[in-house]
Amino acid sequence: MEQPVTMPDNTAPPAPSRAKRRLRRGLAAASLLTVGALALSACGGDASAGGNDGKGQAGADAAAAKDASEAKITVTSKNGATDASINDTGVKVSGGKLTDVKLVQADNGAAVKGAISADGSSWKPSAQLERGTKYKLVANAKDGKDRPATENVTFTTVSSKNSFIGSYTPDGGKTVGVGMPVSFTFDKAISNKKDVQSHITVTSSSGQKVVGHWFGAQRLDFRPEQYWKAGSKVTLKIDLDGVKGGQGITGVQSKTVSFTVGRSQVSTVDMNTQTMTVVRDGKTVKSIPISGGSAKNPTYNGQMVISEKFTQTRMDGSTVGFGGEYDIKDVPHAMRLSSSGTFIHGNYWGSPSIFGRAGTSHGCVGLQDNRGGGGDTPGKWFFENSLIGDVVVVKNSPDKTVKPDNGLNGWNMSWSEWQAGSAA
Repeated sequence: MEQPVTMPDNTAPPAPSRAKRRLRRGLAAASLLTVGALALSACGGDASAGGNDGKGQAGADAAAAKDASEAKITVTSKNGATDASINDTGVKVSGGKLTDVKLVQADNGAAVKGAISADGSSWKPSAQLERGTKYKLVANAKDGKDRPATENVTFTTVSSKNSFIGSYTPDGGKTVGVGMPVSFTFDKAISNKKDVQSHITVTSSSGQKVVGHWFGAQRLDFRPEQYWKAGSKVTLKIDLDGVKGGQGITGVQSKTVSFTVGRSQVSTVDMNTQTMTVVRDGKTVKSIPISGGSAKNPTYNGQMVISEKFTQTRMDGSTVGFGGEYDIKDVPHAMRLSSSGTFIHGNYWGSPSIFGRAGTSHGCVGLQDNRGGGGDTPGKWFFENSLIGDVVVVKNSPDKTVKPDNGLNGWNMSWSEWQAGSAA
């Protein structure tokens, strides 16, 4: 047995022989090769490495692929999208059925309710998504052999900055007068008017031709040549989702609404006689004394459409350009005729003697009434017997004709002029 050699602490051990050095280098090299081989097989999937069946990772991958679920999930909003629709987001599956879909807001985890179809082939959210919001969606499905499939998608809906919407009147389900136009007001200027207008269609059960007219870059109204036929049904289809309204703005609305045109009522105010004649379905039903605009502040001439109704409202002259001449906080039975402040309304503060005899208002049409709106008065009768969309025609006033875009008053434009303002 070889005896150990004892050496002083400060004495270096003898150098190994050349043969031993070669052996150690060979062992070291072998060790490095072994580590490298392990590294390569761990990440590279060497077909000859591992696995008792000799197939290796490639064989395992092939087997997994062969046994993969036949359910294929498709999400309408693409993963990573930053301009996803707020209307069309949904999930579909082929070769299987959806088992669970979860859609949440990414920033706060708020869940979006939705429902899987009865046949399990699709899912839709129950409500429109928010604009400019990031969402995360996880969809799970199984095929006929109960094999699962999952799809994860993160997307952001189009932002308010990069989208436009149109507020419209009348609302769906309403019954309106024969003069009611369909009027859109967009929240951003529209430069691509042709495409926007062509994706809004207005049709009537009466068969009347309906044409759109642009008032500037943010308002688009639709009407037929003559008033709507009484009793007709008008359908408004909005198909603006994904439509480019101009540089950097995209539409987000997709909706169909309908409204009904009621009986025909057109009331004519004659400023010479200070009288209003109410004609319903071609027959005169009432003649009402009125007090219109004074000589200093005459009432507009023209065809004006009732756009709002208020049982009681405040009328402050300073809000429409007057210098504080009046501020009446409880005007009864008020109906708006123009955006600039023309109303037909009850008047309780004027002497009964002015009605039918003298124009005393600042441009409105006044009807005799009581404070608080009680009692059987002309103001109350007309209010209760009028619809939004009814027409009030003013004639023989010394003032000019109301402008077509001052309220819903496009009837004060000839049909040829109206058609000229169409972009479609």
